[in-house]
Amino acid sequence: MEHQAGLATALRRGTLEFCVLALLSDGERYGVELVRELGAEIALTTSEGTLYPLLSRLRRVGWVTTSWRESPAGPPRRYYSLTPEGATALDHFRSEWTTFRDAVDRVVGTDRRS
Repeated sequence: MEHQAGLATALRRGTLEFCVLALLSDGERYGVELVRELGAEIALTTSEGTLYPLLSRLRRVGWVTTSWRESPAGPPRRYYSLTPEGATALDHFRSEWTTFRDAVDRVVGTDRRS
């Protein structure tokens, strides 16, 4: 069972940043919102401790930008938005992911088109 958990973690690690970019392509979000939306998909559940460093990396490479806004309840929130460079990276990932997913499906026998 431990190996299975490690596999899920490895798969999530390789794709989580693009899932975040995809969520941001629908509009800006703040960190807790992203954690909640990712958590709606069991395979993508993550913590704030994982997400915030990822968001910092995405900001450093120029794929997201941030702005601070007052919150209706509590302290101001940092909102994250997709940049044009982030949108380009997401488009490239979508293209590569489809090719990769289809190849893995064929090799491991999970190709639904068979």
